[in-house]
Amino acid sequence: MDIQIKKGLLDVCVLAVIQRRDSYGYQIMKDLSSCIEISESTLYPILKRLEANRCLSTYSMAHNGRLRKYYRITPLGRQRLADFLEEWKELEQMHDFILQEEHESYE
Repeated sequence: MDIQIKKGLLDVCVLAVIQRRDSYGYQIMKDLSSCIEISESTLYPILKRLEANRCLSTYSMAHNGRLRKYYRITPLGRQRLADFLEEWKELEQMHDFILQEEHESYE
């Protein structure tokens, strides 16, 4: 898969996880594991980029005597998800067109 496409999809997957509930790094990786394996070295730059783009905000909470950094989706992050879902409809149309062309060439 093209690296730029995958990068964009990973961003949206991370936003989708955090939209369900505020979360922290390890839990986000665990939640994503049902659709894709992602390492810490991949996840944390995504989180940092989404935060820098104001799609996420952060706060800290104590857990077992240590502070844990939580991520919360912002209205901009929710809009990015909504935009992605609209764009996905166009991608589905392209996909269907390609399959139709393939199917027709075999007839």
